[in-house]
Amino acid sequence: MKRVTIAKGDGIGPEIMDAVLSILEAAKAPIAYDEITVGKEAYEAGHTSGIAPEDWDIIAKNKIFLKAPITTPQGGGYKSLNVTLRKTLGLFSNVRPCRGYHPFVETLHPSMDLVIIRENEEDLYAGIEHQQTPEVTQCLKLISRPGCEKIIRYAFEYARANNRKRVTCFSKDNIMKLTDGMFHKIFDEIAPEYPDIKNDHFIVDIGAARIADTPENFDVVVMPNLYGDIISDITGQISGSVGLAGSSNIGMNYAMFEAIHGSAPDISGKNIANPSGLLQGALLMLQHIGMSDIAETIQNAWLTTIEEGLHTADIYNPQVSKQKVGTKEFAEAVVNNLGKKPNHFAEASFPKNSAISVPEPVRPKAKKRELLGSDIFVYWEGKNPDELGDKLAEIGTDELPLTMITNRGIKVYPNGFDETFCTDHWRCRFMSATPITYELIHKTLEICHKNGIDIIKTEHLYQFDGVKAFSMGQGQ
Repeated sequence: MKRVTIAKGDGIGPEIMDAVLSILEAAKAPIAYDEITVGKEAYEAGHTSGIAPEDWDIIAKNKIFLKAPITTPQGGGYKSLNVTLRKTLGLFSNVRPCRGYHPFVETLHPSMDLVIIRENEEDLYAGIEHQQTPEVTQCLKLISRPGCEKIIRYAFEYARANNRKRVTCFSKDNIMKLTDGMFHKIFDEIAPEYPDIKNDHFIVDIGAARIADTPENFDVVVMPNLYGDIISDITGQISGSVGLAGSSNIGMNYAMFEAIHGSAPDISGKNIANPSGLLQGALLMLQHIGMSDIAETIQNAWLTTIEEGLHTADIYNPQVSKQKVGTKEFAEAVVNNLGKKPNHFAEASFPKNSAISVPEPVRPKAKKRELLGSDIFVYWEGKNPDELGDKLAEIGTDELPLTMITNRGIKVYPNGFDETFCTDHWRCRFMSATPITYELIHKTLEICHKNGIDIIKTEHLYQFDGVKAFSMGQGQ
């Protein structure tokens, strides 16, 4: 008997969780449950993280967590529990299989059968944001080498374990050359270790367009956090319904399973929600804990139910559906079909040992890090970059001169264009051609302060083993 933690969440969460548990019980899955309360009820009880401290102990004890959708209150003071769970438990890999179920579920892409593997812990989802001036806010995009290595290696291991033939990387490294550039670079480093699996890369915008147009041309797609969140919803939608897709969140020691959709509070309690997404998440859980045979039995029953035309409202189509059923009735139909095999769809066949593990990344030998200068970010309400530039040029020295000013990344000094729109947020780059000491930067900052320059942040400019590790200004 395997003990797992469950949370019924809120909105439609409790009713779809009850439906899924009834199916698991009828299939005689040897699972025992410890239930915790997360989401709206926990927030309202004063737990701003969305979970009570004592419930972390239950998650830690069982290691496996099946979670229904939850609602994060809007506005400041609340952090997404989904993000908190993924990062606290080290759930670095989010796996979202998505396929078409034509002709029983309407879709323009009947042959699609792909898996989005999304990095789950970093990128813009670090959630580090600041308002720096009255006009400008910032969000830090953090990409780490260990984070890239883990998720990319997991994607190849997943492909191999599930008999997938191709892994595609999405990034935006034509623009974000350091962050997304690292992701793509590490993909190219790891891919040759898997000669049995094809690999390729797309810039994320054209990659997303091609997935939306011809998803059947993709197999396994790995990408950073934000892109994965967006594109996995796209694939869910074009398959016919986001209500059909489940996901797994896999870490070194813990795993969490869920539907990809939200809590849909507008339809909660009406017995119309589709439990299929959470059921698919539960089937991923069964595979992960070594119960692939039971997962196959349930999946075959589910496919049979879809073929029989017993459909919930989100996928109901009078032309192909035979009966519109509620949440409970759909679950009962799946239970009644346990032991049956689908006629149109291929029988489910899952890997018998699909708990994929990857080694902890080996930290590379430290590179020689040398300081070249600093980007000094300034709050200034003036509109003429030359006025600010001339003032700062006088502050610069022969050892650490002002080399440029950008506004929202666009070079505006020296030799900017009058037509360039500027806000009140200016990046002023003081840089030396050769390595310097921090004391020289500190001296420059002191002079700026004495001259009334309103400094809001600094970013030091480094080179590693002689290679500059910072972006140029647009137009530089």
